[in-house]
Amino acid sequence: MGKVYRGNSRSALGEGSVRTMGSVTAIFTAENRIHPAAEAILQEAITQGWSDPTKLHHSSRRLGQLLSEAHASFSRSLQIPAESIHFLGEPTLGFHLGANGFTPSGETYLPATSRQEAFAATSSRQAQTLPVDLQGEWVIPAGEREDLLIIQTVNLETGAICPDASHFQGDLFVDSTSDPLGKIPENWSAALWDSVSWQGPRGLGIFALKDHTRWTNPLPHNDHRVVPGGANPALVIASAVALEASIAERRTSQDNLQEFNTYIRTYITSEIGDVDIASPISGAPHLLSFSFLYVQAEQLVDDMEKRGFSIDSGSACISANIEASHVLAAMGRLTHGNIRLRLYPSTTREDIEGLLKNLKDLVEEQRRSP
Repeated sequence: MGKVYRGNSRSALGEGSVRTMGSVTAIFTAENRIHPAAEAILQEAITQGWSDPTKLHHSSRRLGQLLSEAHASFSRSLQIPAESIHFLGEPTLGFHLGANGFTPSGETYLPATSRQEAFAATSSRQAQTLPVDLQGEWVIPAGEREDLLIIQTVNLETGAICPDASHFQGDLFVDSTSDPLGKIPENWSAALWDSVSWQGPRGLGIFALKDHTRWTNPLPHNDHRVVPGGANPALVIASAVALEASIAERRTSQDNLQEFNTYIRTYITSEIGDVDIASPISGAPHLLSFSFLYVQAEQLVDDMEKRGFSIDSGSACISANIEASHVLAAMGRLTHGNIRLRLYPSTTREDIEGLLKNLKDLVEEQRRSP
C-alpha cells in the first residue's frame, strides 16, 4: 500500500503527534486521532480517488489498482479471503447486514454485553440474551444448523475476550469492531470491523461474508451487491495503511501494554482504593474499565481533561449518555464513578504515571467534598 504516497509514512507533525490534541497531552479514549501513517497519505489518496475505478481511463485504472492492493492488504491483515471483503460507508450498517442477512428458523443468541447496535439489529425477533458473570464470561450454546449466534471478539468497554465459539453449529456473526486483532473463529459466517478501531479514518467499515449461499441481502436492492453504493476510495486506501501500521505496532508493544495494565490495576487498588475493576485479568491488555466509589465520573472526566488527560466513562448521567453502561449492569458491576481507558502502542510510562497521579488527586478531592 506504500505506492500511493511519496516520502516517509510518518506525519509531518512528528512522532509524538498521535498523542497530542489541543491541550490534551495523553489520550486514553477509545477513539484516538487518525494514525500518522494514514494521515500522511490521506490527501494524496483523496486526489487519486476522484475517478470511477470501473472505467477505462488511466486515472480510473490506477485507482482500481490501488483499491485492489487495499483489498489484498486487508485480507492479509484480517486473515480473511479478499473476495469476502465489502466496504461500508456507514460501519454500524454492518450490524443490520450481519444480523438480518441470515434468517434463522431457529434461535438467535447474543451475550448481554453485546454492543447496543447488535441489540437494535435483532429487536424485530425474539433473540435470547445470554447472561454473563462478574468477569464478563458467558457460555456459548451448542446451537443447531438453523440458529444464529452474534459474538464480540473483544468487549470494547472491559476488554473481555469472547470464549471459543468453534463448536457452535449454526451461523456465526462476528463483531470485531472493537479490536482488529481479535481472533475470528474458523466457523465464522459474517464479520464486521470499524476503521476507527485501528486509528483509521472515520466513516469506513468492513463487512465480510464467508458464504453467500445462506445469506440474503436484508436491504432494498435491485442488483447483487452486498452493500449499497460504496465507500470513499481515499478512506479505503488510508485505512489499509493504518491497519498495517497499527497491527505491527501492537504486536511489538504487547508486553508493554500488559505491564502498564498490571501497574494500573495495582496502583488504583493500593493507592486509591474503593475501586471495582470490571476488566478481567485475562482480557485484552489495552482495555481497562474500573469504577470508584463516592465519585462523580462526569466531573472526573472533565477535570482530567483540564489536566491534559483524555479518558472515557460508562457511568450514568455523563454527556450524550444518560443511562449507565449496560455492559457493567449485565456483569453486576458498579455503574457509577466509572472510568474506561484504552492504551496505545504510543502510550509511555510517563503517560501512565501522570494519569494515575492526577486520578488519585482528583478522586481524593471529590471524596473530601461534602
